[in-house]
Amino acid sequence: AFDAVALGAVAALAAILNTWSLDQNGFANTFYSAGVKSMLLSWHNFFYVSADPGGLISMDKPPVGLWLQAASAKVFGFDHLSLLLPEAILGVLTVVVLYLVMVRPFGRFAALTAAVALAVFPSFVAVSRDNNVDTPLIFLMLLACAAVLRAIRTGRLAPLLLCGLLVGLAFNTKTLAAFLVVPGIALAYVVCAPGSWRQRFTKLALAGLLAAVVSVAWLAIVDLTPASQRPYVGSSTDNSEFGLTFAYNGFGRALGQEGGPGRIHERLGAIVPLPPPRHRRRPHPLTRRERELRSPFLPDGRAKYVAAFPGNPSPLRLWGKPLGGQAGWIVPFALFSCLAVALAIWRRRGQGDPSSNGATPPSAGAGGNAAANANERLAALIVLGGWFLVEAAFLSFAKGIVHPYYTSAMAPGAAAMMGAGAGAFVEFGRRREWPVLLAPLAIAATVAAQLVLLAHNHHYLHAWVPVMIAASAVGALALLAARRVALPAVALACGALLIAPGLFAATTWEIANEGTFPAAGPYAAGGTGGYGIGRHSTGVYRTLGEYVEAHPPLGRRFAMLTVSSVTAAPFILMGFHVAALGGYSSNDPALDGPSLARLVARGEARYVLLGGAYASRGGNAATAATLRACRLIPGRVWKGERTNNNSDVLFDCAGRERQLAAQP
Repeated sequence: AFDAVALGAVAALAAILNTWSLDQNGFANTFYSAGVKSMLLSWHNFFYVSADPGGLISMDKPPVGLWLQAASAKVFGFDHLSLLLPEAILGVLTVVVLYLVMVRPFGRFAALTAAVALAVFPSFVAVSRDNNVDTPLIFLMLLACAAVLRAIRTGRLAPLLLCGLLVGLAFNTKTLAAFLVVPGIALAYVVCAPGSWRQRFTKLALAGLLAAVVSVAWLAIVDLTPASQRPYVGSSTDNSEFGLTFAYNGFGRALGQEGGPGRIHERLGAIVPLPPPRHRRRPHPLTRRERELRSPFLPDGRAKYVAAFPGNPSPLRLWGKPLGGQAGWIVPFALFSCLAVALAIWRRRGQGDPSSNGATPPSAGAGGNAAANANERLAALIVLGGWFLVEAAFLSFAKGIVHPYYTSAMAPGAAAMMGAGAGAFVEFGRRREWPVLLAPLAIAATVAAQLVLLAHNHHYLHAWVPVMIAASAVGALALLAARRVALPAVALACGALLIAPGLFAATTWEIANEGTFPAAGPYAAGGTGGYGIGRHSTGVYRTLGEYVEAHPPLGRRFAMLTVSSVTAAPFILMGFHVAALGGYSSNDPALDGPSLARLVARGEARYVLLGGAYASRGGNAATAATLRACRLIPGRVWKGERTNNNSDVLFDCAGRERQLAAQP
């Protein structure tokens, strides 16, 4: 009964963190929200995860996470909460599953500690309040870990095949990011599974084959479909899902890529040059409003522009800006825990195992560590610890696009190691064994790291710093002083170390999250909620959409084409049939002058809006052709003089088919 109450309390904590003030986030990542709305219009759009109602370009992710959102929207109606709640619920379920995975090999205390650590992990909370696909990815990866541990324990093939299936589904949620859990899974099965070496490798090969088939099935179907019968594969350069998976979404993240740190290039081709002012005016003092607009901070002190990338690859990257505040709080403890758990397993080798029947006796105190099967603990250490270490290495040394919220995938492994280490420290303390000395080192290193992270945030939570230091010090000293208080001493220290990340995670309640780059912290960039644009811009976009719809001949397929999907998304959410010429980042080679000319000639498109989000990256051949061949419509005509961006300019391409076709 106590276990159920404790787990229920942790689940309630996770639910509160994930859902409190969730409504303020609006459609969060409007790119995905608009895509889901487009997917609901037809089975064709649904299967190919079209980013727009007309099926011009697909989204840049495989379908499983997006299908989940579409199913929720279909059942409960299309609304921002029907898109956000599935992720919030999966976040809570992930906390519960981690407890269930941990309790058998490491015991109740370790499992509860791990569950709490995951529930308050800042980046995990941030993605659980967003409609990115990271939460479904993490949930499937953790289920795969649970399945392989069951396969090792029972020796049966079915759980191992289930593990392969789950890895394949995770791959179809966020491609190669799912495979970061595979090294730990494979190594644990080879080392710990029953049977001969030949049997282990044979079964592992079967599970790997199943994972590979499930992983590539959807990619193959899309690539085998004629390009004219499906959307262009968004964010790819070759209109191939395999190319997108292994280039932009794959090895490019590790080795460096266009759009990553130091590789964002500005070009002409999608921006309308503005005429210089007729008369140069004398400079005048800036008004308060002008100073606010030029400041990198919002009036509430939050960053106006999100820190999209971490610093240079480094072993210390997880404690730098901006990754540290999202993930670095418990990493030192988790690293020491890997060593402590390995020592605990090594020191117990050859000892009798009273729990061979799989039961954990209630008298096991620290959660049954002494009675746990050593082989199960070793398997869990390799699977969950391996996941943690592989994620940490990738985040530390990747050279491509690594957004701070990517650290959420490290959360279950880091939390699991913190819980397992806590249980090991209790065991060492009760037995008065020398590895207990690792506990003060782990606590001191974690306190030091948290002080650095708090300094990065201008000593946010400074009132809690003395409490955190004092409680963790008391816990460490008590653990060394008396074996009978080992459990409460470690619990006190771990509780103190989880105060800062918990309160840091709760900052996600204070303001709408920036949906594209969800993050926790007092200075994380805030979003606008709603359609992802301000109230004034919403009015401008609505006026523009109404203008193009009121001036026939309206394109039968597209009321308007924009440069980037980020600009198209608010229009789609407002109900206008809009698509992006250049995909998410504006430069996908989806259309050129002749192909745009064919759309205009067939009456499928007429208006093109140049400028807007990512237009400075140069657009594609179609945007350049529009700039040269189509007729500019002055802002005063469609009554949108006060646009949100001076480069947003509307063009009418009707009757300009020949000129467009002549453009390269």
